[in-house]
Amino acid sequence: MTALWLFLGAVGVILLIALLVLSLKVLREYERGVVFRMGRARPLYGPGLLFLIPFVDRMVRIDERVVTLTIPPQEVITRDNVPARVNAVVMFQVTDPLKAVLGVENYAVATSQIAQTTLRSLLGRADLDTLLAHREDLNVDLRGVIEKQSANWGVEVRVVEIKDVEIPESMQRAMAREAEAERERRAKVINARGELQASDELRQAAETLSKNPASLQLRYLQTLLELGADQNSTVVFPLPVDIITPFLKNPAGLGDALANGLARHRD
Repeated sequence: MTALWLFLGAVGVILLIALLVLSLKVLREYERGVVFRMGRARPLYGPGLLFLIPFVDRMVRIDERVVTLTIPPQEVITRDNVPARVNAVVMFQVTDPLKAVLGVENYAVATSQIAQTTLRSLLGRADLDTLLAHREDLNVDLRGVIEKQSANWGVEVRVVEIKDVEIPESMQRAMAREAEAERERRAKVINARGELQASDELRQAAETLSKNPASLQLRYLQTLLELGADQNSTVVFPLPVDIITPFLKNPAGLGDALANGLARHRD
């Protein structure tokens, strides 16, 4: 009889320990607990040690940390009929655990689905240039649309970023040709502007030299000095027609000038 009571007592202790294990729950600092007692929601439980009635209370843990959700690559067609493959990342956080449990079956899956749908519909209204060059504006629009839907579930969207945009190889080659043509156009424009500025400077220099003939002669002499630095060079020096015209009219004077020049050279 004593052994039976001892057995029953041991069984009772084991059952009591099991009930205590089932009744005591610990929530971490970043967790909140939504408890249903007989199917009815209780006030929100904070972090710490909790006591639940076994087989009566059921608790759902909600993580309030920021969750990173990767959106799978989506096939979209832009407004200018260019197919593209786009993937993105969404960072969200549960701000109202009761709404996250009572308002939607699975808030993470719901947020992922609404993000995919919004990504396809919004990018379909943008052209390829906007998709490639103005991602920040698209990110803001995506966040606004997704957050408007997820706010009813107690979920706040923190960040929405378009990660990568893949376009067909033929379109990449066409864009490369377009970029090359644009660079060539800019180079030609810059070269033309340089020629225009150089011609304007030359015109001003010619006007300045024409006002003083001595300046022109000094420029001739400076050019001869620069060319004479190379002893193997042949210099063709142009003479103004007005200088040699008197000698052509008086050949004897030209001979006398040459004779005088040779005599001075001998001296």
